[in-house]
Amino acid sequence: MDGPAIENGAVAVRGNRILAVGSFADVSRLYPGKPVDLGERVLLPGLINAHCHLDYTLMRKAILQKSSFTEWVHRINALKRCLSEDDYLHSIATGFAELKKWGATTVLNIESFPELMPKMPPPPIRTWWFYEMIDIRNCIATEELVAGAFVFFQERPDWLGGFGLSPHAPYTATIELYRLANECARITGMPLTTHLAESAEEEAMFRERRGPLFEFLASIGRNMDDCQGESALSILLRNGLIDENWLLAHMNELSESDFALIASYKLNIVHCPESHRYFRHTLFQHKRLYDLGMNICLGTDSLASNNALNLFTEMRAVQNGEPWMSPEEVLKTVTVNPAKALKQEDFLGKIAPGAFADLIALPFENSTDKVVEAIVQHREPVDWMMVDGDLSDTN
Repeated sequence: MDGPAIENGAVAVRGNRILAVGSFADVSRLYPGKPVDLGERVLLPGLINAHCHLDYTLMRKAILQKSSFTEWVHRINALKRCLSEDDYLHSIATGFAELKKWGATTVLNIESFPELMPKMPPPPIRTWWFYEMIDIRNCIATEELVAGAFVFFQERPDWLGGFGLSPHAPYTATIELYRLANECARITGMPLTTHLAESAEEEAMFRERRGPLFEFLASIGRNMDDCQGESALSILLRNGLIDENWLLAHMNELSESDFALIASYKLNIVHCPESHRYFRHTLFQHKRLYDLGMNICLGTDSLASNNALNLFTEMRAVQNGEPWMSPEEVLKTVTVNPAKALKQEDFLGKIAPGAFADLIALPFENSTDKVVEAIVQHREPVDWMMVDGDLSDTN
């Protein structure tokens, strides 16, 4: 992703970093030693899943397609109450195994149960854990938020990745919570993510004070005074609560006024194609957002609304639905784009000196001008992976 494909290429690795990349002749001359010969393969950076909920891996096919987004919310909340702490730990471990199976070496995971963190082993891939925050019933004071964040993000030197904050969504997190998250991130440098403009029901709630989501949240005591005829996106932008530092998951329901608002920003947007199809959301405006200069990344969301944690499937869904996109642009959505959103563009998403040695290899027997197309069309589990300079078992 840092230049054209190199035929008969080689990568020199020392520790967890890439030292050099180039032709085998050039690299082996600079760094002599016994090489690891992968044969007829394409070597590429490990994929980055920009939006995932590993807590819900055990919910694959547990929720039949619902007639409304709010019905799905009811169902997943019911399922969550039935699972034990051990179930969630097993779910997270199973999710990691599936991510590795399909070539992800980095994941941005929304963690709904931070109390599980002390009981988890170090993650097997590079993981950014986003502490999910909801306060529709109980306001969170500044001191509580900062204290909770620092407990959640207590130093774990053997864990790859990092930590961030995730006010869940504008319908479950107050403006004050978004403000506190921004302040906490300013102090700590942590990344931020949120669900935004996900469903037509969210749009109807904020713009028209109606619909299943409005009725449900009003019934459980949420203050609905912020539903005043403008979108949740507009509310957050108008109050200076989201900007280019955030990763905005979904962004499915955008009106003309929303497009006018975001035209002056270069936002990080995470599209989840298979989850989007499951919910039958409004058509994702990929080209329009791309033409505005938005940094578009891909995620799988959770197995409560998807059948696999497979970024190759997500890439193919994009290429099939957006024929104007080249395979190169599609591949960027799971490599350089999410690395940029994380402010890790020097270290992730590419094979270059100084980058982390997070690599995968796929079978390939063709000319180099077809290599990226072959990557996007790949359909088999990944059987060779390096994470942080160590060979990793993908079985």
